Amino acid sequence: MLAKLMSYFLLGLIRVLTGAQARWHGCPPKAEQRIYFANHQSHADLVMIWAALPKELRHITRAIAAKDYWTKTPFKKWLTTEVFNVIYVSRDRTADEDPLEPLMDALTNGDSIILFPEGTRGHFEEPQAFKAGLYNLATKFPHVVLVPAWINNVQHVLPKGEVVPVPVLCSVTFGAPMQVQAGEDHRSFLTRARNAVIALRDV
Repeated sequence: MLAKLMSYFLLGLIRVLTGAQARWHGCPPKAEQRIYFANHQSHADLVMIWAALPKELRHITRAIAAKDYWTKTPFKKWLTTEVFNVIYVSRDRTADEDPLEPLMDALTNGDSIILFPEGTRGHFEEPQAFKAGLYNLATKFPHVVLVPAWINNVQHVLPKGEVVPVPVLCSVTFGAPMQVQAGEDHRSFLTRARNAVIALRDV
């Protein structure tokens, strides 16, 4: 009950602070299994894209979150576990850990996921080169729909090093689904996926 009340509170707060506008270009909001992949410029990206999804999609969609940051305090851990139901990934994993294992478990269980293929926050207008994880998941789960997304302006809501959010109008633009083409290597696919995200910036 407390987690549900917190989700309503956060949803209202985020929409007051940012507007949390969702723009669907090329695909409608649909309750099917998807991998949403987006640019990454702030810790608030996770919350922003969660708030932009309709209620019926929020319940079946899990974001990827850095375990070391989001479990640093009991409150952060409770928030991300009980309210956002995130998938933790370790940035300081050992050599024998597969970083994709928790993501593959979620997809096997039928969840949709939100992925930031850069792997870390960027500080430039365009996203950094995408890492291979998106390609590997797309080839292992070819039935899952891949949807690019561009998160706009959220880095100004919670600038790096700040803890108090600033009201700024933000939006998430979702683009047309894509898939790995027959014979396409990972570099070609990741370049195409990154370009699909960037193309949504000016939509």
